[in-house]
Amino acid sequence: MFDALADRLESAWKKLRGQDKISQSNIQDALREVRRALLEADVNLQVVKEFISEIEAKAQGAEVIAGVRPDQQFIKIVYDELVQVMGETNVPLAQAENKPTVVLMAGLQGTGKTTATAKLALHLRKLDRSCLMVATDVYRPAAIDQLVTLGKQIEVPVFEMGSDADPVEIARQGVERGKAEGVDTVIIDTAGRLQIDADMMAELIRIKQTVEPDETLLVVDAMTGQEAANLTRTFHEQVGITGAILTKLDGDSRGGAALSVRRISGAPIKFVGVGEKVEALQPFYPDRMASRILGMGDVLTLVEKAQEEIDLADAEKMQEKILSAKFDFTDFLKQLRLLKNMGSLGGIIKMIPGMNKLTDDQLQKGETQLKRCEAMINSMTPQERKNPDLLASSPSRRRRVAAGSGYKEPDVSKLVSDFQKMRSMMQQMGQGRFPGMPGMFGGGMGGDPYAAAGNRPAPPGWRGYGGVASTKKKPKKDKKKKGFGTL
Repeated sequence: MFDALADRLESAWKKLRGQDKISQSNIQDALREVRRALLEADVNLQVVKEFISEIEAKAQGAEVIAGVRPDQQFIKIVYDELVQVMGETNVPLAQAENKPTVVLMAGLQGTGKTTATAKLALHLRKLDRSCLMVATDVYRPAAIDQLVTLGKQIEVPVFEMGSDADPVEIARQGVERGKAEGVDTVIIDTAGRLQIDADMMAELIRIKQTVEPDETLLVVDAMTGQEAANLTRTFHEQVGITGAILTKLDGDSRGGAALSVRRISGAPIKFVGVGEKVEALQPFYPDRMASRILGMGDVLTLVEKAQEEIDLADAEKMQEKILSAKFDFTDFLKQLRLLKNMGSLGGIIKMIPGMNKLTDDQLQKGETQLKRCEAMINSMTPQERKNPDLLASSPSRRRRVAAGSGYKEPDVSKLVSDFQKMRSMMQQMGQGRFPGMPGMFGGGMGGDPYAAAGNRPAPPGWRGYGGVASTKKKPKKDKKKKGFGTL
């Protein structure tokens, strides 16, 4: 996601390195690179023109702050403009004063609308809002069955009347059922078409007039680039929408949709789909997205993902084990599984500032090494997991683990050796010292990520991975006591 755009923008910053100040002459090459980057990302042409014009005006009028290089100041100007273009702030989902809140989902076929309906329901359920999904797509084969299956998977009820009923009547009765059951939110999945047509729009308008939704969300495919923005504008003009959900943002998306939708359609992006799993839906924050585009990472989203998966009490126990060097293979395996629940290793790593420069090959090696570790740990006895020294001192035990996991004895020996080094290192980190990360995950994955990036110095105040947890966001004081633990 946005890798090509980030690489192009990196070229723009290089145009200003070594310069004493931003001037009319030296800024033109940088602006040319930014313009090319946006056009290649399939950003709408009018948006590109306005974007470049705004940056040029702000850059030429900017006073270079003492101690800040011109290229760094230019990055800040581009960042601010990216945030402005994408909508400045997150626009939360509406909540009706009188229950239930009604959300109408619209979109073309193939955009992931039905899956997005389930993703939204699960997202709201995590916020302790009860939901009811309503299946009104009576045209696409198995559309109702798909929503029912997803409903069972996320434990959210689905209201449906079969494929012979009138969609408008299904929607009306679905909302009535939601009122009767006292749910917080009713989400209505509507039918899509391969392209916009009069029948589709007429049906959507009739459903909207009947149920009077608090939110009308258009699900658009980020892979379509600036066409997603044009589609959003058309729906907004004909039906009236309150926001958009961008799906498939984790795929081969060049970023044009995210940068064009708000400016072209006037409708805010409220959520983004970043994977196929039902958990892969995130609220859209323009400032965080701008940080990702510029290769600055997204620590806040990383922390939030961790808060969803990690129990605060478990994290405190784990911290005690780390400080006392009692962290064992069972604990390590638990952390690996929590990491899996948060998403792919590549997706998580790229949220860490500076780590966007790791190649797909390096990330793939990291994924492979984690799988190797898990397989070997699963072949250990409970005693061996609890006490890695048993394996360190016994070649026969290492051979048995190797045979059980399908690897060789030297692989097991390396795992045990690296684990012992990592355990010692984590203890030192707990005492305020930050040694280099051993090569447990295939090399190039530890230590200072800015050094791993190879071409940028670490920012002031960088203190290694410990900085990830030092955000101002506090864990919610709810019954689940979620918090950010050790990864």
